[in-house]
Amino acid sequence: MIGPHANSNHRVRVECMASRLASNFGWSMAMVLRRWQEFAEEAFKDLPHGSRGFHLLSVVVHEEVRTQGALATRLAVDRTVLTYVIDDLEKAGLIERQQDPRDRRACRIVATEQGRKVQAEGERRMADAERHVLGGLPEDQREAFRDFADRAAEAIFNAAPGTDPCRATERP
Repeated sequence: MIGPHANSNHRVRVECMASRLASNFGWSMAMVLRRWQEFAEEAFKDLPHGSRGFHLLSVVVHEEVRTQGALATRLAVDRTVLTYVIDDLEKAGLIERQQDPRDRRACRIVATEQGRKVQAEGERRMADAERHVLGGLPEDQREAFRDFADRAAEAIFNAAPGTDPCRATERP
Protein backbone atom coordinates (compact mmCIF):
# COMPACT_ATOMS: atom_id res chain seq x y z
CA MET A 1 0.00 0.00 0.00
CA ILE A 2 1.27 3.44 -0.90
CA GLY A 3 0.09 6.61 0.77
CA PRO A 4 -0.31 8.10 4.24
CA HIS A 5 -1.79 4.94 5.80
CA ALA A 6 1.00 2.60 4.63
CA ASN A 7 3.11 3.03 7.75
CA SER A 8 0.22 2.68 10.18
CA ASN A 9 -1.00 -0.56 8.53
CA HIS A 10 2.51 -1.98 8.61
CA ARG A 11 2.89 -0.99 12.27
CA VAL A 12 -0.42 -2.71 13.16
CA ARG A 13 0.65 -5.90 11.35
CA VAL A 14 4.04 -5.88 13.12
CA GLU A 15 2.39 -5.30 16.51
CA CYS A 16 -0.06 -8.16 15.88
CA MET A 17 2.76 -10.45 14.83
CA ALA A 18 4.79 -9.51 17.92
CA SER A 19 1.74 -10.17 20.11
CA ARG A 20 1.17 -13.59 18.52
CA LEU A 21 4.83 -14.52 18.89
CA ALA A 22 4.84 -13.55 22.56
CA SER A 23 1.71 -15.56 23.29
CA ASN A 24 2.94 -18.48 21.20
CA PHE A 25 6.21 -18.58 23.13
CA GLY A 26 4.36 -18.86 26.42
CA TRP A 27 1.96 -21.43 25.02
CA SER A 28 4.86 -23.40 23.54
CA MET A 29 6.81 -23.44 26.78
CA ALA A 30 3.70 -24.44 28.73
CA MET A 31 2.96 -27.28 26.31
CA VAL A 32 6.50 -28.64 26.56
CA LEU A 33 6.59 -28.32 30.35
CA ARG A 34 3.19 -29.91 30.89
CA ARG A 35 3.93 -32.79 28.53
CA TRP A 36 7.31 -33.36 30.17
CA GLN A 37 5.68 -33.24 33.61
CA GLU A 38 3.14 -35.88 32.57
CA PHE A 39 5.81 -38.27 31.28
CA ALA A 40 8.23 -37.59 34.14
CA GLU A 41 5.62 -38.16 36.83
CA GLU A 42 4.54 -41.40 35.15
CA ALA A 43 8.18 -42.50 34.86
CA PHE A 44 8.80 -41.82 38.57
CA LYS A 45 5.46 -42.76 40.09
CA ASP A 46 7.16 -45.45 42.18
CA LEU A 47 9.75 -43.03 43.61
CA PRO A 48 8.91 -40.91 46.66
CA HIS A 49 7.95 -37.41 45.43
CA GLY A 50 8.15 -38.44 41.77
CA SER A 51 10.43 -36.39 39.53
CA ARG A 52 11.32 -34.06 42.43
CA GLY A 53 12.68 -37.07 44.32
CA PHE A 54 14.62 -38.12 41.23
CA HIS A 55 16.18 -34.66 40.84
CA LEU A 56 17.25 -34.64 44.47
CA LEU A 57 18.71 -38.13 44.11
CA SER A 58 20.57 -37.08 40.95
CA VAL A 59 22.18 -34.09 42.65
CA VAL A 60 23.20 -36.24 45.61
CA VAL A 61 24.73 -38.87 43.29
CA HIS A 62 26.51 -36.52 40.89
CA GLU A 63 27.45 -33.45 42.94
CA GLU A 64 29.20 -32.66 46.19
CA VAL A 65 26.59 -30.66 48.10
CA ARG A 66 27.74 -30.33 51.70
CA THR A 67 24.56 -29.33 53.55
CA GLN A 68 20.78 -29.56 53.31
CA GLY A 69 20.68 -25.78 52.92
CA ALA A 70 23.08 -25.95 49.98
CA LEU A 71 21.01 -28.78 48.50
CA ALA A 72 17.83 -26.68 48.81
CA THR A 73 19.58 -23.78 47.07
CA ARG A 74 20.95 -26.03 44.33
CA LEU A 75 17.51 -27.51 43.64
CA ALA A 76 15.73 -24.17 44.12
CA VAL A 77 13.34 -25.86 46.55
CA ASP A 78 12.06 -24.50 49.84
CA ARG A 79 14.01 -26.00 52.76
CA THR A 80 10.89 -27.17 54.57
CA VAL A 81 9.68 -29.02 51.47
CA LEU A 82 13.14 -30.49 50.99
CA THR A 83 13.06 -31.99 54.49
CA TYR A 84 9.97 -34.03 53.60
CA VAL A 85 11.53 -35.25 50.36
CA ILE A 86 14.74 -36.25 52.16
CA ASP A 87 12.78 -38.00 54.92
CA ASP A 88 10.81 -40.06 52.41
CA LEU A 89 13.84 -40.95 50.26
CA GLU A 90 15.65 -41.98 53.43
CA LYS A 91 12.71 -44.18 54.53
CA ALA A 92 12.85 -45.81 51.07
CA GLY A 93 16.53 -46.63 51.65
CA LEU A 94 17.76 -44.44 48.77
CA ILE A 95 19.68 -41.84 50.74
CA GLU A 96 21.02 -41.42 54.24
CA ARG A 97 22.04 -38.55 56.45
CA GLN A 98 25.65 -38.69 57.56
CA GLN A 99 27.48 -36.44 59.92
CA ASP A 100 29.83 -34.17 57.99
CA PRO A 101 33.40 -35.02 59.07
CA ARG A 102 34.41 -31.37 58.51
CA ASP A 103 31.57 -29.95 60.59
CA ARG A 104 29.90 -32.22 63.14
CA ARG A 105 26.93 -29.84 63.37
CA ALA A 106 26.06 -30.45 59.71
CA CYS A 107 24.47 -33.44 58.03
CA ARG A 108 25.40 -34.51 54.52
CA ILE A 109 22.90 -36.29 52.32
CA VAL A 110 24.50 -39.33 50.69
CA ALA A 111 23.04 -41.83 48.22
CA THR A 112 22.97 -45.46 49.30
CA GLU A 113 23.98 -48.23 46.92
CA GLN A 114 20.29 -48.83 46.21
CA GLY A 115 19.85 -45.09 45.63
CA ARG A 116 22.65 -45.10 43.06
CA LYS A 117 20.99 -48.01 41.23
CA VAL A 118 17.60 -46.28 41.26
CA GLN A 119 19.17 -43.04 40.04
CA ALA A 120 20.95 -44.80 37.16
CA GLU A 121 17.68 -46.45 36.10
CA GLY A 122 16.00 -43.06 36.51
CA GLU A 123 18.35 -41.52 33.97
CA ARG A 124 17.13 -44.06 31.42
CA ARG A 125 13.53 -43.25 32.31
CA MET A 126 14.23 -39.53 32.02
CA ALA A 127 15.79 -40.03 28.59
CA ASP A 128 12.68 -41.97 27.53
CA ALA A 129 10.43 -39.14 28.78
CA GLU A 130 12.51 -36.59 26.87
CA ARG A 131 12.30 -38.70 23.71
CA HIS A 132 8.51 -38.80 24.01
CA VAL A 133 8.19 -35.07 24.63
CA LEU A 134 10.64 -34.01 21.91
CA GLY A 135 9.91 -36.94 19.61
CA GLY A 136 8.56 -34.72 16.86
CA LEU A 137 11.97 -33.10 16.42
CA PRO A 138 15.05 -34.47 14.67
CA GLU A 139 17.86 -35.44 17.07
CA ASP A 140 20.01 -32.39 16.30
CA GLN A 141 17.09 -30.11 17.16
CA ARG A 142 16.43 -32.06 20.38
CA GLU A 143 20.05 -31.50 21.40
CA ALA A 144 19.83 -27.81 20.50
CA PHE A 145 16.57 -27.46 22.47
CA ARG A 146 18.12 -29.11 25.54
CA ASP A 147 21.20 -26.90 25.24
CA PHE A 148 19.17 -23.69 24.92
CA ALA A 149 16.84 -24.72 27.75
CA ASP A 150 19.83 -25.49 30.01
CA ARG A 151 21.41 -22.12 29.25
CA ALA A 152 18.16 -20.24 29.80
CA ALA A 153 17.53 -22.07 33.10
CA GLU A 154 21.05 -21.31 34.33
CA ALA A 155 20.70 -17.64 33.42
CA ILE A 156 17.35 -17.42 35.20
CA PHE A 157 18.68 -19.22 38.27
CA ASN A 158 21.80 -17.04 38.41
CA ALA A 159 19.73 -13.88 38.08
CA ALA A 160 17.13 -14.99 40.64
CA PRO A 161 18.40 -17.91 42.75
CA GLY A 162 15.19 -17.93 44.80
CA THR A 163 13.09 -18.86 41.78
CA ASP A 164 11.08 -21.96 42.61
CA PRO A 165 10.76 -24.14 39.49
CA CYS A 166 8.00 -26.15 41.11
CA ARG A 167 5.68 -23.14 40.96
CA ALA A 168 5.85 -23.26 37.15
CA THR A 169 3.74 -26.40 37.19
CA GLU A 170 1.16 -25.12 39.67
CA ARG A 171 -2.25 -24.44 38.20
CA PRO A 172 -3.97 -21.18 39.13
